[in-house]
Amino acid sequence: MPSFEQSAEFKALKHHRAGLAADLKGLFARRGVKTPHLYYDFSRQLVDETAVTLLLRLAEASGLRNKIKAMFNGEKINATEARAVLHVALRDPDRYPEVKEVLAKVKAFAAQNKFNNIVAIGIGGSYLGPEYLAEACAPFALPGKKLVFVANVDGTDFARKTAGLDPKETLVIVISKTFTTAETMKNAETAKAWLQERLGSDPAVVKEHMIAVSTAEAKVKAFGIDPANMFGFWDWVGGRYSATSAVGAVPLALYLGYDNFEQILKGAYWLDQHYLHAAFEENIPVLSALLDIWNINLMGYGTRALLPYSQGLGKLPAHTQQVEMESNGKLVDLEGKPVRFATGEVVFGEPGTNGQHSFYQLLHQGTQIIPADFIGFIKPQYPLGAATAESVTHHEELMTNFFAQPDALAFGKKDEYLPKNFPGNRPSSSLLLKELTPFTAGLLLAWTEHRAATKGFIWGINSFDQFGVELGKKLGVEHRNRIMEYHATGKLDQTGLNQSTAELLQAFLNGKLPN
Repeated sequence: MPSFEQSAEFKALKHHRAGLAADLKGLFARRGVKTPHLYYDFSRQLVDETAVTLLLRLAEASGLRNKIKAMFNGEKINATEARAVLHVALRDPDRYPEVKEVLAKVKAFAAQNKFNNIVAIGIGGSYLGPEYLAEACAPFALPGKKLVFVANVDGTDFARKTAGLDPKETLVIVISKTFTTAETMKNAETAKAWLQERLGSDPAVVKEHMIAVSTAEAKVKAFGIDPANMFGFWDWVGGRYSATSAVGAVPLALYLGYDNFEQILKGAYWLDQHYLHAAFEENIPVLSALLDIWNINLMGYGTRALLPYSQGLGKLPAHTQQVEMESNGKLVDLEGKPVRFATGEVVFGEPGTNGQHSFYQLLHQGTQIIPADFIGFIKPQYPLGAATAESVTHHEELMTNFFAQPDALAFGKKDEYLPKNFPGNRPSSSLLLKELTPFTAGLLLAWTEHRAATKGFIWGINSFDQFGVELGKKLGVEHRNRIMEYHATGKLDQTGLNQSTAELLQAFLNGKLPN
């Protein structure tokens, strides 16, 4: 099969793009996909019917359908690590007994939980997805429950998140597949000390107040956590795709109740089935990914804004950043050959209307064009205010902006006074859902996952490894050893350090800025 950029289908797209006038006033046409749970509108993308048809042909020619099936069938599509990629199994427990067993254990544990404060310690995929879901589903939390996530190894994070918490009322969840992740284990040791300083050094304190989500039973036991309170998952669950595994199930079931966590699974499962079975021309994750490819590889737009018009989705942009940028930030294809086209994209965002008073100026009038995704809901999570002939509700006020901003970006406005000129031609898509619930939060989680995977499938890269983060970790270990040696000897070993790093590290250890 020809590589992405050498395929006849991509060459046809390039030829079509060269002759296409990028004018949304001319290209605008009602385009969308209707489903029972969401409406996806891409009328304001810089495409015509021919471009959409050619993109669909590109998807077919890439073998996308078979690649999706291979993922769902548990084939080892993560070739560099010889692993399956089966996060979809987490949402289909009746088909996978091992998943059903872990979920049953989570359900039983949640039912007997007596703690009101839950502190989840993890980093990366061990917290971004679960934190997004926790924020999105906060109105459904059990009475009196508080869930906080400690991720950053900066002690400020732990200190602020635990300030005011009563240790007697607190359960700490340590989330690490190997139980060796440096940042997570440092925070876990701090949590252990925090509990023991206040509740006593009896090992029973740790056994009662700390549990683990991990696969490393021996290390969990050595830490002092009862292995009976360890919840496992599998090597076919990648970190950024793990929110519906025990990584998310344990804290979310304790916070929301197991029934609400199960609704998250059902929402993700619904989108999984849509992705697996829907024709590509009506497949929302596939269309989303194809439009991303058009914008990245044909239009040259390397950044995307994710703009949820719901405060409950405040953590979705950060989760999407990791899913997209860790999955598809790759320099080589599946065969290890350098790619000669853009992969991945920079993703950022902020809930509307906050973003409108921050970075929308650049979206409207900046010299670079940034495609955007708008997400809105028909019903609010918190119905405040009353609609009258003279006033609108909070949610109606919010949604006026959801409807206005895509048109302002697309069609702009010209004025004789140049600084007021809005050029338009800024592409966007809109997702409209009924309301933000655990079900729709799970649906959006799966949309994010499958959209990123689809681009990787078509580009011919591995969206499921992340070796790029390993070098920084290795160098960090070397610096940790240098710091510990300095504590022992009073001298900094500068072997292998460049002059800049040596000076910065020495200043840090000296406790003062360089002279």
